[in-house]
Amino acid sequence: MKKLFSILIFTVAACLTASAQLPAITLKTINGKTIKTDTLHNDGKPLIIDFFATWCKPCNRELSAIAEVYEEWQEETGVKLVAVSIDQAQNVHKVAPLVSENEWPFETILLDPNGALKRALGIQMIPYTLIVDGKGKIVYKHNGYTDGAEEELIEKVREIVKK
Repeated sequence: MKKLFSILIFTVAACLTASAQLPAITLKTINGKTIKTDTLHNDGKPLIIDFFATWCKPCNRELSAIAEVYEEWQEETGVKLVAVSIDQAQNVHKVAPLVSENEWPFETILLDPNGALKRALGIQMIPYTLIVDGKGKIVYKHNGYTDGAEEELIEKVREIVKK
């Protein structure tokens, strides 16, 4: 009975957090512009938010894999990606060179050096990917990366677009 109750609580909690809104955290872009995270949107289309760090090899593989197909994804679904670096303050200077070196075409790269957004969303490990629907609700969460996982990500985006 305890196990069943635990599963029920976990399921309810997962459902509640899966439809949450983005918290209002103020971050800076790699260009120094200030952005409040609860204002991130994509004009009614899905938005992918991907948490990474310069030192995280799976994170870098994931963002590079998405970068390869990003233009096609945008043409098909209108999706945009916001990458959020969780590098600490002493390492944020490494983020822009990494983005440039990998030629990541993402419109917005945010810096979360104090982990405020990461903590607010309860993120424990990276890479961590969220999809926010066109109404601003978090509708999908995924932790980790294995080669090819970007296909699951675009499938989720396609499902959202069809609704």
